[in-house]
Amino acid sequence: MLASIFRRSAAAVAKLPPQAKGRLIAGTALAALCCTTITGFEGLRTSAYRDSIGVPTICIGETKGVRMGMTVSKPQCEAMLLKRLTEDFAPAMERCVTRPMGDDTYAAFLSLSYNIGSGGFCKSSVVRLYNAGDRRAACHAILKFDRAGGRVVAGLVRRRKAEEALCLKGV
Repeated sequence: MLASIFRRSAAAVAKLPPQAKGRLIAGTALAALCCTTITGFEGLRTSAYRDSIGVPTICIGETKGVRMGMTVSKPQCEAMLLKRLTEDFAPAMERCVTRPMGDDTYAAFLSLSYNIGSGGFCKSSVVRLYNAGDRRAACHAILKFDRAGGRVVAGLVRRRKAEEALCLKGV
């Protein structure tokens, strides 16, 4: 399903705006890890639906510009995820995390950022702790983000535990 993401050509990467050419590059093992991690949590739905708090969503957790009734193909969903990660989420994350990250920590942080938003991620205790040098505490702080609409959601609890474990592999 995600094969098209991982075979994306260098020419396609060259078309990305300069700010998108950070560490997350299409066709790399890191891109594969990030996309696979996020897709595993978000799932893939080609028709618009309302998420657990009522936000119109499509594809792999995409909410930007989604209208109920929309449908898209799986390849469009894959391309949409990679574009949002490389153009929006990864650059924002790379700006606010000031210390080096291993690939596993990078993927865990990008998954969290994609789920809670770049603004929320950059202001989080996860980033503060990591930038202060307390990497293990930063990974454990991921567990705090287990709520949607003010209530604990079992799926988010599972996701955060998996993100924490992935993060800890990288420290």
